[in-house]
Amino acid sequence: MNFIAAVIGGFFGLLFATGLLVTIGQLFQLWRVVPERTVIVYTFFGKVVGQVDEPGLFLPLFRFGPQALLFPLFGKTYTVPTLLHQSYLRNQLVNSEEGAPMGVGVWFEMFVNDPKAYLFRNSDLKGSLKANVATAVVKQLSNLKLDVLLEDRDALSRKVREEVSPTSTQWGFALGSTYIRKVAFRDKGMINEIQRKVVNRLRQVTAAMKQAGENTVAIIHSEADKQASQRLGQAQAVRPEVVGHALAEIQKEPEVAEALFRLLEISSTLKSPGKVVLAESIGSGLILSLPASGTTPPALRPSA
Repeated sequence: MNFIAAVIGGFFGLLFATGLLVTIGQLFQLWRVVPERTVIVYTFFGKVVGQVDEPGLFLPLFRFGPQALLFPLFGKTYTVPTLLHQSYLRNQLVNSEEGAPMGVGVWFEMFVNDPKAYLFRNSDLKGSLKANVATAVVKQLSNLKLDVLLEDRDALSRKVREEVSPTSTQWGFALGSTYIRKVAFRDKGMINEIQRKVVNRLRQVTAAMKQAGENTVAIIHSEADKQASQRLGQAQAVRPEVVGHALAEIQKEPEVAEALFRLLEISSTLKSPGKVVLAESIGSGLILSLPASGTTPPALRPSA
């Protein structure tokens, strides 16, 4: 019975002692746990005595000696996160060389690289850095040509970063990637005017292309007609010679020539618009008569 009471009493005594030890340790900051991307800065009587940036368990007593026990009374501890911060500034007013008011959007990254300067050199570091970035944008991008603003964003982003980095480094902040993400017109009237001009220009280009196509087609047709006329003229010029040469060859054979001429005569007769009457003649052969009127010739009328 006494043994059980001793075990229970020892358990609660150990629990109480552990709690008391933890409380004393936290009160005098005998140990600290440093998270990732975090720096702890120690000051003693208003003077910075050191900083810890290695993550893990840290014992100030081994680092700063016996004076570490007085830090809770006469010193102060600052926890500075060194995480990467991102920010975006919208519609920074910039005037182009042509006088067009432009709105520029700038995206940039920033992180703490000097915790001491971050704590004691500027009370509103993020606000000051944003103001410096906005000033650098206006300074570097003002009075540039419109095509430069719209096309050379990488080079302009580097100029803005080079302008801001020296000042931000003095405040303990390092400026990371900087990029001009947006360049837009601010005046709605100018936007509408540009849209109208673009539409009119597209219409002009479309009409010019259509007219150029029609002109090209007309030239092709004209050239084809010209060549066809030349070919027809050459054919008509050669035709009498060819026909004459053929007739001369045919005339060498009288029987063939006579048959050909009779055939041509009959063909011409058949092609004529008048009526053709075929009748047996009194003599031998056929009589082909082409009366001018619709009456039958007397010689072809049947006898009574």
